[in-house]
Amino acid sequence: MLGLARFVIIGFIALTVVYVSVSLYSRAVRRGKLEAEWDEEGMTGDKDAWVRDGLEAYDHSLRRKLILLVYVIPVVIVGTIIYVVNYG
Repeated sequence: MLGLARFVIIGFIALTVVYVSVSLYSRAVRRGKLEAEWDEEGMTGDKDAWVRDGLEAYDHSLRRKLILLVYVIPVVIVGTIIYVVNYG
């Protein structure tokens, strides 16, 4: 039982590192796209406010929520493997 607890804790830490990395990367890519869109369209006004509004919209988007699958998919796969090996 101690081995399972260690596996769960280490797995959770590893998935958290992956989640944070993917989340920060995705946000940086979105920021870059917003800044490129601003430059391409030759908009005027406050660029930082426009990018900030775009990132707020991104924070509530489906893409941002899909990153949570970083936690779900590995747990489902490991659970399926454990079930098949023991009861299949």
